[in-house]
Amino acid sequence: MTDSAATPPEPDGGTPLGPGGGSSPTGVGRARRRRRWLRYSAIGAALLVLVAGGTGWMAYEKLNGNIHEDSDTAAELARYEKERPTVLVDGAQNLLLIGSDSRAGANRKYGRNDGTQRSDTTILLHVAADRKSATAVSFPRDLMVDVPACRKTDGTRIEPMFAMFNYAFETGGSACTIRTVEKMTGVRIDHHMVVDFQGFKDMVDAVDGVEVCLDKPIDDTDAHLKLAPGKHLLDGEQALGYVRARKSIGNGSDTDRMDRQQRFLGALVTKVQSNDVLLNPAKLYPVLDAATSSLTTDPGLASLRGLYDLVRGMRGITVDRIQFLTVPRQSYIYNANRDQLVQPAAERLFTRLRTDAPLVVSKDTPADVQAESDQTQGDGMSYDEGGYDDAYGSGEDGGWDDGKPGAGPTAPATPSTAPSPAPTFRGNTARQDACG
Repeated sequence: MTDSAATPPEPDGGTPLGPGGGSSPTGVGRARRRRRWLRYSAIGAALLVLVAGGTGWMAYEKLNGNIHEDSDTAAELARYEKERPTVLVDGAQNLLLIGSDSRAGANRKYGRNDGTQRSDTTILLHVAADRKSATAVSFPRDLMVDVPACRKTDGTRIEPMFAMFNYAFETGGSACTIRTVEKMTGVRIDHHMVVDFQGFKDMVDAVDGVEVCLDKPIDDTDAHLKLAPGKHLLDGEQALGYVRARKSIGNGSDTDRMDRQQRFLGALVTKVQSNDVLLNPAKLYPVLDAATSSLTTDPGLASLRGLYDLVRGMRGITVDRIQFLTVPRQSYIYNANRDQLVQPAAERLFTRLRTDAPLVVSKDTPADVQAESDQTQGDGMSYDEGGYDDAYGSGEDGGWDDGKPGAGPTAPATPSTAPSPAPTFRGNTARQDACG
């Protein structure tokens, strides 16, 4: 019997080792390390996906949870659905932006908290159905308007009255303000947002400030603002003082302050677009966090999905097609410290918004609007509710032949065969430099 060499053991059931017999010890080691590396890499990649997904989900949930849903306003508006204006143009959107001057919480340093809040700024934002233009119309807080019967915050109700515009928000909140605007303009409000002082400040800080130019120094203790003449990059606190200041800047009127607010908002929009904030998640998140933390909206916008759908529809609008203007107004005939609408210019504007028709803005007050204002002041009388051209086909308001002021026409009439030029209103675009 011939002795033979024992066969080496097979590692892990593999091929026997040795010359011509398969893998060497070095090759087996490499194979093991490679399999281990692949296994660990797969586990690591899976963990990264989970962590990234979890982080994204947590960020989404945080932003989503920041938004306050205003279901009370939705319920109150539903009670008056039959009297609200109907939609004339499918696809057009009307959003009411309300700046609250509440002194509650972090806003207490801006004044005594008496438990109430007023609409320091109210803007009707109309987004055209083709998503190629947007028009923001400011309403003076001291504008004398018809406020409908509304439910107060304590559950009691107020009777219809002729009062200052911001009385609607102070007594009946967003629902009363929306119904007041709809009654005045005939424009159906699709969504609303309420933003307080803190939210405005945080948004400005999130974009690293907004630049403005001053011809004269500002020293306003009420607005917590002191600035020398020249260019300034305003942070959130300074920006809030700048848009709130009234007596120390310009002619001291609310109209002058609204013009300043519009120019500042235009500069803010321009900076957001020029810095590609909407396309950069690292820049976008702080802006969204600041915005959502102080937002109170209708249920349709009370989520990131709802806000995204709104913003997505506007992202293609260039800054020169974003227009800001103030509703045609003048001093109220019975009180110079109050305002009243200039007719028929105001109704002409409202008709353009109702019918999604174009309009033009200019830094100068158009001659026809000035003439209407002069006529109102000259004859000592204000136009009544129906004080505008009854013939909608006259060309001054876009060539529509039917409709009612403030009540919201139920359907657009047949347009005239020869469309008229778009009317001009005093205002500016987001492209116009705040320092211009």
